[in-house]
Amino acid sequence: MTGSRRRVTQQDIARMTGVSQATVSLVLNGRGDGGVRIAPETRERVLEAIRATGYVADPVARRLAARHNRILGVFTYEPVFPAGTGDFYHPFLVGIEESAERLGCDLLLLTSAPVTGGRRRIFHDDNRLRLADGCVLLGRSLDRDELGRLVAEGHPFVSVGRRDDAGGPVPYVGADYATATAAVVRRALDAGHTRLAYAGQGVGPESHADRFAGYRDAVEAAGLPARHDSTDRAPAELLDTLLAAGVTAVLVEEYADGVALAAAARERGLTVPTDLSILALGDPTRPTSSDLEFTGFRIPRREMGWQAVEVLTGLLAEVPGTVTQRLLPCQPVDGASLAPP
Repeated sequence: MTGSRRRVTQQDIARMTGVSQATVSLVLNGRGDGGVRIAPETRERVLEAIRATGYVADPVARRLAARHNRILGVFTYEPVFPAGTGDFYHPFLVGIEESAERLGCDLLLLTSAPVTGGRRRIFHDDNRLRLADGCVLLGRSLDRDELGRLVAEGHPFVSVGRRDDAGGPVPYVGADYATATAAVVRRALDAGHTRLAYAGQGVGPESHADRFAGYRDAVEAAGLPARHDSTDRAPAELLDTLLAAGVTAVLVEEYADGVALAAAARERGLTVPTDLSILALGDPTRPTSSDLEFTGFRIPRREMGWQAVEVLTGLLAEVPGTVTQRLLPCQPVDGASLAPP
């Protein structure tokens, strides 16, 4: 999305005229639905609001209205559906909702899926995937078998986050973590750091693998070794390991690990960034807080949600030229956690 004035939607027209969005849709399409009769005065009131606002029906919305129910499913692999404004997934949902509203689509939150092994499953005895025209998938790690089945059975869906092929190309809107992480490395190099480390998994979910790939490629291009340290241990232990190796700048895969590492440094009487620069590769995925703003980047979460709906509806409406695999740039953050060694 851009900073331009928000486009008038069917929901706006409905609020202005005191009718339902479905009624606005019926007036726009010049027809009744299932024998529903719209009173002439109601129709005229809606048409007047359309003229006054300059509302223009989205061509994709028109295609959807002709072929589908305009119900989009939203499924998250997280065991609790993200609803709090401080939740990592909340901005994705805001973008999804705004984009769906623009197209006059309703959202179906698929929350009845059972939780098995701490995670929801799309396919189960009472799955309701077919109630929606298509589905947006949220979650750091998506089940590979379920992705493969979605592709094989031709279910229309889009993943929020880049995904590897699963028996075929997976439609997605992701963040360009590799490019963003490489840019963070170059900032550390420009500041004079030559002993860098990457702290995190670096493998597993595509978002982690992409970050590590960006780090590895950037440091190796500078003729430096790609040091990788795990965060599956106490922050104080990780700090000792980094300092013993002479590391002066560490890139943390998870924001919260950076907060914990900075706290461990303070307990030792060290300061960030004077004694150790810490760079964060994205927004907090779990609750944490810090007085220190980390240098790094932010993930375009709201825009990812918005464009995921755009891709899904493009697939449903069979819009020619729809780009079904998109990587969006991350926003650099000039924090206070990077200084020359």
